[in-house]
Amino acid sequence: MQNYNVRVMNLFSRHTFLLSTALLICCLLLPAGCTRDDKHPVPWVYVDFVINIEFTQNIELNAIGGWAYYTGGHRGILIYRVSHDEFRAFDRACPHEPYADCRIVVENPPFAECPCCNSVFNLLDGSPFTGPSRHPLRAYRTVFNFPYLQVSNY
Repeated sequence: MQNYNVRVMNLFSRHTFLLSTALLICCLLLPAGCTRDDKHPVPWVYVDFVINIEFTQNIELNAIGGWAYYTGGHRGILIYRVSHDEFRAFDRACPHEPYADCRIVVENPPFAECPCCNSVFNLLDGSPFTGPSRHPLRAYRTVFNFPYLQVSNY
């Protein structure tokens, strides 16, 4: 019985040591992964508006692949229609140079380009396609309930 108790104590001690070591390693390495690059370079700006896509000023959004520019965000907002009931909204500020006096422009949908740094972004998810930008476009939340489209960042 005494031999059994010693084995249980050794197993418990080994388990406690391994668990403590793993916890210590996680605590030491986790903060190292949180660098400034993990934050999005385009500043957060409150966005919350609703548009009616049936209005004539929003006619560009009636077709799949349609897009339009709106005021708001940091440098304006770009809305792109992905499918019948799905939209994407992005800030027009380039994440590579968010404070430059440039705005993302759409010339060949589903791609948009920054005229300053020539970064190209995919409008299906905002990811950088080519160019120096390492960050995606700042995305805003969209909720579509025909004919209303809400764009917000909360």
